[in-house]
Amino acid sequence: MHFDHAGIATEDARSLAALYEDLFGLEAVHEEEFDGMRVVFLEIGESYLELLEPLEEGTISRYLENNGAGIHHLALATDDIDGALERARAHDVTLIDEEPRPGAWGHTVAFLHPKDTGGILVEFVEH
Repeated sequence: MHFDHAGIATEDARSLAALYEDLFGLEAVHEEEFDGMRVVFLEIGESYLELLEPLEEGTISRYLENNGAGIHHLALATDDIDGALERARAHDVTLIDEEPRPGAWGHTVAFLHPKDTGGILVEFVEH
């Protein structure tokens, strides 16, 4: 596994992407509307910042209402998402996704509950 991206909840992904491009010299390399969100990926080295803007009521809009803008999750890339989920189960980590599901950019994803991962929502992502 290796670090893949940090998911950042925001009210305006395009404006935040423009700021990060100017401020940090990053490049937006992918944008899509997915699962009721606008998602913008900015490349930072071999990893990404994933900006998540709600387009309808859902997980990200509720997160923003409860917590405000900021880091929503951390994602770890794996070549074996099923094996990663099995390891999590073996460590009694609560799975939000019992089975992998489609994610943004055509990736396969699964989330672990933050109550068992030090308060951090962790995503496994398989490219």
